Amino acid sequence: MNTLHDADASASALRAAMTDELRASEVVITDDVAAAFRAVPRHLFVPGEPLAAAYATNSSVLSKLDGRGVVISTVSAAHIQAVMLEQAQVRPGMRVLEIGSGGYNAALLAELVGADGEVTTVDIDAEIVDRARACLDATGYDRVRTVLSDAHHGVAEHAPYDRIVVTVRAWDIPTEWTDQLADGGRIVLPLRLLGLTRSVALDHISTPSGEHRLVGDDVRLCSFVPMQGAGAHAEQIVRLDRDRIEVRFDGAQPVDPILLRNALAGRTLQRWSGVAFARPDLLDLWLASTLPRTAILTAQQGAIDDDLVGPAARLGVPALVGPGGFAYRMKRPSSSVDGFEVGVRAHGPDAEELAGQYLDALGAWQRHHADLPRPRIEVLPADLPDVALPPGRVVDKARRRVVISWP
Repeated sequence: MNTLHDADASASALRAAMTDELRASEVVITDDVAAAFRAVPRHLFVPGEPLAAAYATNSSVLSKLDGRGVVISTVSAAHIQAVMLEQAQVRPGMRVLEIGSGGYNAALLAELVGADGEVTTVDIDAEIVDRARACLDATGYDRVRTVLSDAHHGVAEHAPYDRIVVTVRAWDIPTEWTDQLADGGRIVLPLRLLGLTRSVALDHISTPSGEHRLVGDDVRLCSFVPMQGAGAHAEQIVRLDRDRIEVRFDGAQPVDPILLRNALAGRTLQRWSGVAFARPDLLDLWLASTLPRTAILTAQQGAIDDDLVGPAARLGVPALVGPGGFAYRMKRPSSSVDGFEVGVRAHGPDAEELAGQYLDALGAWQRHHADLPRPRIEVLPADLPDVALPPGRVVDKARRRVVISWP
C-alpha cells in the first residue's frame, strides 16, 4: 500500500476543495489568486497538523506560544490570507516584502509574482525564520528570500517594493515602510484602529512637496497576533469581575477602574433601535470612530452566562465610556427588521444618557449609511498640523496621524 501517494492525493483533493470553497464564498475573486492556492501545498507548511486542519478555510494553525502561553505566531486562516492577497493585487514581476513570516503566505506571493518577481519575508523570531526557510526550501520555493530582523525597520537593502503585505497586527505604520514602498505601490496590513483590527489596503501617494500619504477605502475584518519588537504597543486595560471582563482603551485614558466596577454592579438597561444589524465589521468601525470616548469591551463566556454583560462582548464590541458607566451594542432576532435588530445595553448611574448617545449613533448609521459604504482611511505624517488634515476622526499614532472619514 502506497501511503505516501495516498496522502499526496488526499492533500491535493483537500487543497482543491479549499480553493473551490474560497471561490464560492467570493473571498477568492481572481484566477491568479485561485491558481496560487491550488499550487501551494499548505499542509507542508504546518507539519504535524492533520490534513483536514491544514486545509480548513477559516481556521488558523498555531505555530508558537511565548513563555506565558500567549500565541505569538500562527499560520493564518486561508480565508484571511485570500482576502489580503486580493486586496494587495499582486502582479507578475513585482517586488514584494512580507512582514511576519510563516512560509505559506510567502509561497503564495511567489506564485503571484512569478519567476521575474521577488519576494522577501522578514521576522523578528529566529525560530520562525528558520522554520519558514526549511518549509520554503522543501516545497521548491527557494527563491523566496528570508530575513531575520525587526520588521519595524523593513528590509531596506532589497527596496523599493511594489507591495508590502503585513501579516502581524500593527498599531502604527513606521516611516521605514513607506520609505521602502515604491511610488504608486500598495501596503496591505492589519491596522489597529481605536481598539479594532481591520485589514486595510492603502496606496502610496507622494505629493509635489515630497509628503508621503497612504490612502484607501478597502477595509476588511481580520484578526492577527500583535507585532513584537520596536512596533509593539501596549493597550490600557481595565479588568472587571475577577478579570472575566476587560475594557480595552487604544491609548492612555483618564479612567477610574472603581467607577467602572461600580457601574457593572449598578443599574442596567437595554434599549432597541429599530435598526437592522448588518455588516458588523463596518458598523463597529463607524461606532468607534463617531462616538466620543470609546473602548472595546470583551468578556469570558462565564460572565456572559451570569448576565453581567451581553453576548456581543464575547468577541469584543465598541463601548461608549462615561464618567460613571458604559454602553455597548446588542442584537436580537426581530420580525420588524431584516433578521436581527441592533440595540444598546448600558450600565451605571449615567446609563440613560449613554444609551441615548449610542442610539443616536445607530440612528445616524441607518440614515446615512444604509448602503454600507466603505470608510476612507488616510495615513499622514505625525507632524502635520490640524489645519492641514482632511475632515474625519483623527487617530494619532507615534509616527502617523490616521484620519477615518465616511461618505
